[in-house]
Amino acid sequence: MENIILRNNVRVIGSGDQAIILAHGFGCDQHVWRHLVKAFESFFKIVAFDYVGAGASDNSAYSSEKYGSLDGYAQDLIDVLDALEIRDVIFIGHSVSSMIGVRAAIKYPGHFSKLIFVAPTPSYINDGDYAGGMDKEDVESLLSIMEANYLGWSSSLAPLVMGNPESPELGDELTANFCSTNPDIAKEFARVTFLSDSRADLPKLKVESLTLQCSEDILAPIEVGEYIRTHTPNNSLVVLKATGHCPHLSAPKETVAAISKFLNCTYTDL
Repeated sequence: MENIILRNNVRVIGSGDQAIILAHGFGCDQHVWRHLVKAFESFFKIVAFDYVGAGASDNSAYSSEKYGSLDGYAQDLIDVLDALEIRDVIFIGHSVSSMIGVRAAIKYPGHFSKLIFVAPTPSYINDGDYAGGMDKEDVESLLSIMEANYLGWSSSLAPLVMGNPESPELGDELTANFCSTNPDIAKEFARVTFLSDSRADLPKLKVESLTLQCSEDILAPIEVGEYIRTHTPNNSLVVLKATGHCPHLSAPKETVAAISKFLNCTYTDL
């Protein structure tokens, strides 16, 4: 039987009866959650992991067939919870992981008590009245540039995604994360990420959820948060003052405070 703990470099931190699982976004690994871990580890059992191809995961477990859609990543999320025998978990996902969490919770609602989406988007592509942020031609061009020069693509895109140019170290960190990811796997994950469309999944979600939307985000326009709130049963929307696509790194205090209010829980000040 496959060792899920090693495959996804699973770590369990902290104490408490209630578990939180943290799912990183494209081009990152579990280290991006360090501020949330610090804030909540005294009160929750925290599960952190790396998707296959990221961080210290087992790259040999990667399969283009399995991970050719978000469903493969959603199954890995369920595998981790099953390996740890955890149910009723609080899921916190960043960016594309938000929709991975949606797919997992639709299929296995009993595994989750609440879902929290950090800078989510169900589709990156504009479609009629839906403002995803990019035209399909722009997305295809972005992916073509990545195929030709992944490291150059990472170095130019990561600072734009992070935003907050007054704190260039944040852009540098995201660039380093992008560049340390297995490039062959990253290219396929990027295509799955930017071409996925999870809008039809939103009405199927029965688990209570929270959307944390940044006030400015080149990958998730402000309209996206309202779209998710409108089309997802039992979803709440909080628009953060934070800008960029990674508020858990650029504005951890505000992000932690919003999560804590939704969960009605205690946390350690950062």
